[in-house]
Amino acid sequence: MKILVVGRGGREHTIVWKIAQSPLVEKIYWVPGNLGTSEIAECRSISLEDNFAELADFAEAEKIDLTIVGPEDPLANGLIDILRERGLRAFGPDRKAAILEASKDFAKRLMVKNGIPTAVHRTFDEPDSAIAYLKEIDRPVFVKADGLAAGKGAIPGRTLDEAIQAVQHIMVDRAFGGAGDKVVIEELLVGEEASFTVLTDGTHCLPFVSSQDHKPALDGDRGKNTGGMGAYSPAPVITPELHEQVMDTIVYPAVRGMQAEGRPFQGVLYVGLMITETGPKVVEFNCRFGDPETQVLLPRMASDLVPLLEACIDGTLDEVVCDWKPEPAVCVVMASGGYPDSYETGKPITGLERANALESVVVFHAATKVQNGDILTDGGRILGVTALAGDIRSAIEQAYRGVAEIHFDKAHFRRDIGHRALDREL
Repeated sequence: MKILVVGRGGREHTIVWKIAQSPLVEKIYWVPGNLGTSEIAECRSISLEDNFAELADFAEAEKIDLTIVGPEDPLANGLIDILRERGLRAFGPDRKAAILEASKDFAKRLMVKNGIPTAVHRTFDEPDSAIAYLKEIDRPVFVKADGLAAGKGAIPGRTLDEAIQAVQHIMVDRAFGGAGDKVVIEELLVGEEASFTVLTDGTHCLPFVSSQDHKPALDGDRGKNTGGMGAYSPAPVITPELHEQVMDTIVYPAVRGMQAEGRPFQGVLYVGLMITETGPKVVEFNCRFGDPETQVLLPRMASDLVPLLEACIDGTLDEVVCDWKPEPAVCVVMASGGYPDSYETGKPITGLERANALESVVVFHAATKVQNGDILTDGGRILGVTALAGDIRSAIEQAYRGVAEIHFDKAHFRRDIGHRALDREL
């Protein structure tokens, strides 16, 4: 098979790394790609603008057997639709289904309609009414841009002033552009977060093992929300009983609800959960693999990923199984100093070979570039250092051994990835 992967980050590097292990795969193209996979994939600088025409032309010319779309933006903008119109096989939800992530207001209405547990919320399309509502309720909330905001559009408002500032930041200052035309204001849920990932063909669902992301920038879950500073799998908070509850009360109702809306969902359904005292509640739905959760899920997958993705397209997901390695996995994200606010790029990176040489350690590139033979930083989240080991404590220690080998100026990373799993061992 010839496979095309679309995206440039650590999630896509992990997907390329995983599918390269498939005996079904003959050639992998990666658009636009990054430095992480020069030996296993051919990167192409192809525009994702102009209605994706150039990419579709390339896929047709190269007779691509399967295209895997990683990020949310091209999914929300209809790349899957364009490829399918050309008669090409593509993995991911079409534009109509990707609204589940592209509009938090739509997702909330779907949840209410289908009895899916989530936070109490209201949607507003102008700042004055949003601020008036905040003053009326005067309690801790999350203020969320309705549209896509690269994982940074959810801002906690623990005080009234913080909440008002969040509304102004999103709707008045236009920090996320058109994504902030509306805001969803919801109660600030209390509990432990977890990530729940399933594949679905629109009817059947295949759940992955559990994982947990670390969104805040600083140790102790402090600081601003980011795209994710690290992850680990499995997440002990998701017990077998809770797993079944999530499937029965959240996943299947969401899939059936999308079908009833005339928006059948095929692809990855990512459920961001808050495990509260009254049970699991949905924080958000995403229509693609999580990042950095993918960096711990796919290394734990013992099965071939490619047949699973094809079964989603063919509607035969009930005919396949997925096996998992028992070893836990931990990913520590190394970011530019200052992220998620302003940061400098172009910093030389050293130690990558030493880190990758460590036992059961893989370094996934997220934002790197090469210049005059040097590997440089080229964004906010730079690398994801992933390790597997016999237990969670050993996996954490091995991941940080990998981090210790890598150096670039002002490198920032959390030093407590996996702390909730360790807490449960005490």
